Amino acid sequence: MKFKFRRYYLYYWGRCLAFILYLVPLSVALATAGLLGRIAFRVVGKYRKLTVDNLRFAFPEKSQREINSIAVKVFENLGKTAVEFVNFPKINKSNLDRFVRVENIGLLDDELKKGKGVIILTAHFGNWEMLALTIKVKEYPGSVVGRRLYFHKYDRYLNYLRRINNVNVIYRDQSPRNILKVLKAGGIIGMLADQDVDSVEGVFVDFFGKPAYTPVGPAALAMASGAAILPAFIMRRAGRHILMIDKPIEIANTGDREADLLANTRRWSDVVESYIKRYPDQWVWMHRRWKTRPSLLSHSVG
Repeated sequence: MKFKFRRYYLYYWGRCLAFILYLVPLSVALATAGLLGRIAFRVVGKYRKLTVDNLRFAFPEKSQREINSIAVKVFENLGKTAVEFVNFPKINKSNLDRFVRVENIGLLDDELKKGKGVIILTAHFGNWEMLALTIKVKEYPGSVVGRRLYFHKYDRYLNYLRRINNVNVIYRDQSPRNILKVLKAGGIIGMLADQDVDSVEGVFVDFFGKPAYTPVGPAALAMASGAAILPAFIMRRAGRHILMIDKPIEIANTGDREADLLANTRRWSDVVESYIKRYPDQWVWMHRRWKTRPSLLSHSVG
């Protein structure tokens, strides 16, 4: 009961803060969010340690000072991402270009012309919610795949902010037919597949040189539907976002399902890793990415 009360307390406290940050100019809100992120880095010891430890593992060549600097920016980015999210009602087709510059949009158009749909694969990177908003404000059809949040009020509020700009969510626990239906209609499915989720089918592929349990969902959907996988990442740079659409992942579909799932998952995971290496301050490092360990029956890539 005490835990349940705390959830409500945090929710209403958060809504009040969100309302205040919505009323002030966005530049002021973002500056405040950056400050709150730096404070959180100092206060939230568990996640600070996890972030620093993961960064130290991924970048052994960097000094401790460099690692700490990146870690602080990770927390700042999360604070700014949250503030931008509550300000989504202010963003529309007429002003989107002030916030986001899209590069290589032609790659998306070319794949959509094939009529088999497109899987936009991204990560918890930059402001990933802004990526989905950008695609929808530019009037591309489709939905994103997400998980239900553990507290229904959080889930309801977040989806309210998404739906303001017509970002529709297909929950991960819903039938895969809902996703295939979008792809068969020639639409877009957005997926985040960069975390260790042991409740879904996955394989072990190297991630920063260590086997990481990685969902096979994107690869399985591409193999079943013929849809292209387009990696896309949104970076925060100089007060603006850059949405970079990368070239399609080459999909192996030899008929050996297990081998193909492994090969295709490794291919897109390598792209995710390459972007994180280039922009380490943009990824959410406070996740236990290498939590699940390989067993004798698991696939591992050396």
